[in-house]
Amino acid sequence: MPNRSTDELFQLIKSLEKSEKRNFKLFIKRASGDDDLKIVQLFDALDKMDEYDEDSLLKKNKAIKKQQLSNMKAHLSKQILASLRTLNDDKNVEMQLNEQMAYARILHSKGLYLQSLKMLDKIKQLAYSHNQNTSLLLALELEKKIELLHITRSIKDKAESLSEEVEIVNNHISLQNKLSNLTLQLYGWYIRLGHVRDEKDVTAIELFFKTNLPNVKDLELSFYEKLYLYQAYSWYNFILQDLRMFYRYTQKWLDVFIAHPEMQKVEPVLFIKAFHNLLSAHFDTNNFEKFNEVLEQFETFSKSKIAESSANIGIQVFMYLYTAKINKHFLEGTFTEGITLVPYIEEKLEEYKLHVDTHRVLVFYYKIACLYFGSGDNEKAIDYLNKIINRKSDLRTDLQCYARLLHLIAHYELGNDDLLEYLLKSVYRFMANMKNLSIVEEAIFSFLKKSFKLSPAKVLVEFRKLKNQLEKLENNPLETRSFLYLDIKAWLESKIRNVPVQVVRRERFLERK
Repeated sequence: MPNRSTDELFQLIKSLEKSEKRNFKLFIKRASGDDDLKIVQLFDALDKMDEYDEDSLLKKNKAIKKQQLSNMKAHLSKQILASLRTLNDDKNVEMQLNEQMAYARILHSKGLYLQSLKMLDKIKQLAYSHNQNTSLLLALELEKKIELLHITRSIKDKAESLSEEVEIVNNHISLQNKLSNLTLQLYGWYIRLGHVRDEKDVTAIELFFKTNLPNVKDLELSFYEKLYLYQAYSWYNFILQDLRMFYRYTQKWLDVFIAHPEMQKVEPVLFIKAFHNLLSAHFDTNNFEKFNEVLEQFETFSKSKIAESSANIGIQVFMYLYTAKINKHFLEGTFTEGITLVPYIEEKLEEYKLHVDTHRVLVFYYKIACLYFGSGDNEKAIDYLNKIINRKSDLRTDLQCYARLLHLIAHYELGNDDLLEYLLKSVYRFMANMKNLSIVEEAIFSFLKKSFKLSPAKVLVEFRKLKNQLEKLENNPLETRSFLYLDIKAWLESKIRNVPVQVVRRERFLERK
């Protein structure tokens, strides 16, 4: 697991593409003072390092003194960011608007009020067309200031129309902020706790959502207001495990981007996330045809100019595209075939280790472990599950719990009887402490405890009993989570029939086709 406490400047340099590094060198040459030549040396030294090591840096670069290093790094960071701004100004709407606002203010400070107003008109048009309400408000406030302080011979009733326009934009910004805050808080809830575990959780999340959801009835919503509203409902229903409503709002989330294609370039990461969540909704509901249809759309997008426009967007596409590809193998029951994706995923996780968050890495490890478990390679499954279990993290307690449960079952499959008694107590205690024990998990633990003392024939009877017991719980909303994380029914059927898990999954898939 990558160490994320590395140097920030080192991270910045390692995030640069070849064209950006070349642009930085050209940018520095235009000034080429002594200080700038020294920071180029520092840049090159850091660029050559695989891991940040300050002692090694100073030892190999005698011209760089330890007492100067802090100031040099600050100066280098500032220059890199300045060079990136010149390179990316035309790609980012917000940066364009910020630059034009700076020009409008300069014109205003020079007393060129009419020229400043012309610039503000251009800013407003660009902001309106790309739903950038904050930039629009800044432009309106400067326009107000000019109208208040100077005679511009502007159109009649300008003051009233400006005031009304500011009021409308302020209302949109306020609503947008409330909805985006709600979305962020719900996402934070899910990252910390996962799905609801009991009626107490259900009551808490329902109360929180209803208390914080703004009244949007009868309002004409802007792009961002719709986007954050659909995101909020998506996370809310996902946490509640209401998969039908989760699908409905993830579809709306994607649809708002389809209705506003210009915003795909402005908010590419949220567009990518819309694909990911809609794919997850189809996966969770076993809707293979729709899953395949959306995956094809996502793969087409992954080759578009937007998807290839920056390293960050490329990383997001990789993460969600390969999550979906693994999920496709789960749906099809082709676990062994899915394992062929693992070397490439590992290679990319190493390449992107400074940029991929811990939560996403752990999800990949769990999914890879499930691929190996489903294909019958329990030892490799345990290797990946250990990467989750041994990672100290307060993220996704549910992921930590199910990793331990699958780890226990994998050891059961291997017949590691000397470990099982200890693991049973350890995993049960962990899940109980995390308040993560549902009826399904309690039933699994009860079965595993009994199985030690039973003959093979009697174990088979208990497998059938457990399968029947769990089938009755499938439609219980509070038990949905257990079946999403671990296809325990497929495992039980595989034990009853003495076939690999992937055979059971494959037969299910072929029956549905």
